[in-house]
Formats: sequence, structure tokens, C-alpha cells
Amino acid sequence: MRRTDPLSFCLGIIAGIGLVMACNLLSAPSRRERRKGRGDYVRPAGRAQMQAPPKRWDIVDEQSDESFPASDPPANY
Repeated sequence: MRRTDPLSFCLGIIAGIGLVMACNLLSAPSRRERRKGRGDYVRPAGRAQMQAPPKRWDIVDEQSDESFPASDPPANY
């Protein structure tokens, strides 16, 4: 196994960090633009606000609809 001198090792690390930073800077505007079209509008909760409401709607459905963006299900589910 060949041993790398410390200067080459440090330059490699610095080059790697610089490459990662450059990639992040170049991709940041495109991420913002992609997000702009989605997620800006969240409809109000409730069956009356739906375009095609379901025929059957109970309290669990109501609470699930009200907490939609959250990751936790309603407590009485």
C-alpha cells in the first residue's frame, strides 16, 4: 500500500470540500424554482372545501383532513 504525503492529502480534502460547495451553490436556485410551483397553496380543511367530497364522512375523516400535512394520525384513529 502506497503512503500519501500530508500535503497531497490536505489538498485532496480541500478540493473535495470545494467541489461539494460548488455543487450546492449551483443547484440551490433550481431547487427553489422547483418548490415554487408546489406547496404554495393548501386548501382549507373540511368536506365542503373539496372538489369531489366523499359520500361518507365521519369524525376520523374530518380530523385526518385537518391534520393532513402533519405526519401524525389523529389521536382517535
